[in-house]
Amino acid sequence: MTAQMSVLDDFAFCEEIIKRHSKSFYYAFSRLPEEKARAVYAIYAFCRTADDSVDENLGSAAQLTALDKLTDELDRFGQKQEINHPLWRALRVVFNTYEMDLEPFYDQIKGQRMDISFSAPKTLEDVETYSYYVAGSVGRMLLPIIASGSKVDCTDAAVSLGVAMQLTNILRDVGEDYREKGRIYLPAEELQRAGYRVGQLANAEITDSFIQVWEGLANRAEGLYDEFLECVSNFDKDSRMPVQVSAQVYRGILASVRQNNYDCFAQKNFVTKREMIRILTESAR
Repeated sequence: MTAQMSVLDDFAFCEEIIKRHSKSFYYAFSRLPEEKARAVYAIYAFCRTADDSVDENLGSAAQLTALDKLTDELDRFGQKQEINHPLWRALRVVFNTYEMDLEPFYDQIKGQRMDISFSAPKTLEDVETYSYYVAGSVGRMLLPIIASGSKVDCTDAAVSLGVAMQLTNILRDVGEDYREKGRIYLPAEELQRAGYRVGQLANAEITDSFIQVWEGLANRAEGLYDEFLECVSNFDKDSRMPVQVSAQVYRGILASVRQNNYDCFAQKNFVTKREMIRILTESAR
């Protein structure tokens, strides 16, 4: 097997991970030029590895051990040590090709540690801080790839997109998070201000008070999507459409929840393939 074939196999390993776990991201980022798409696949594979480390089927001790192992591997990677695994070999190519920064990779791991020692957020700021570590950090990871030629600092825009996507995840998965994990990511202060009680959430009650809290967080997410889209023209020309499609597809989840009368308890809310094609067509204009 030639070295080139080995590298291609490493990236194919990463591509299979994103294809299996996130059809919407794959749909958007597979439209990047091949070299950039492969780099995105490698970064996604790292984030997926971090996320899988805190799988709820593992006990907290096993979760921490898995994250410690990932942190140790990232330390070794940063020290230019070779790690014999497709993920790390692919990431080495990415780091040799683009001006990458290790900090957001460590931030991603910190976000997963926050998930292990979960503490229900009290304020919107608490939710956004958590969202930065688990998702805004991903925007920073991707930035050297999708804005490599930008004369404008797009860091804030990339972070805004990641945070907006995580807020969208929270708003989509209210019922699942409580039912399967016993967790409430909606800020306690906002729930209290609206007069919506935990018992009502446990009973999946969709009231005016619940909608008020949901829309408050959704409006914040919409604002962050807007901040990103205002800056998208500063991204590399060959990357604008894929990242814009990614943002619009994820934003469409909020519209789906609204169309389903705010049922984020029993209803599965997603953007249909037909809607994805419409978004892609509009973004290509």
